[in-house]
Amino acid sequence: MWRIFLVFILSFIGTTQVCSSQDSLFITKTESPSISIKKDPRLDLLIKKQIQINEETSRNARRLEKGYRLLVISTTLRDEALAAKTKVYTAFPELKAYLFHQSPYYKVKVGNFKERKEADTYQRRLELLFPKGVFVINDIIEVKLKL
Repeated sequence: MWRIFLVFILSFIGTTQVCSSQDSLFITKTESPSISIKKDPRLDLLIKKQIQINEETSRNARRLEKGYRLLVISTTLRDEALAAKTKVYTAFPELKAYLFHQSPYYKVKVGNFKERKEADTYQRRLELLFPKGVFVINDIIEVKLKL
């Protein structure tokens, strides 16, 4: 039994040494490695297009700034939130109403006010429509760009 085991191990070691010595015969070194790259000319067009897209996106991002909005309602019922949004649009068409869903609540926020005084003015007017309360909150607002 020991003899068979010893023969097996010696044959295994012998074959690995022969294989490793043969592998080194196939490795050849080149004196000057060179890589040639062929670029598709359409890549330049794609890069220019991506630059345009990035500029437009950054311009759109500049349309947002810190300001105030009015929180009109926060409810778990979607229909109630939609009714509040409709009520705001009919009473104050100059204001933009936003419906947000932050599970499990639906929130309706109104307006894009840069100054707190302007938000306070509309808060008093909206409290007549929503007696449960209208709250002025800090938010990121949309700003119209001056062209």
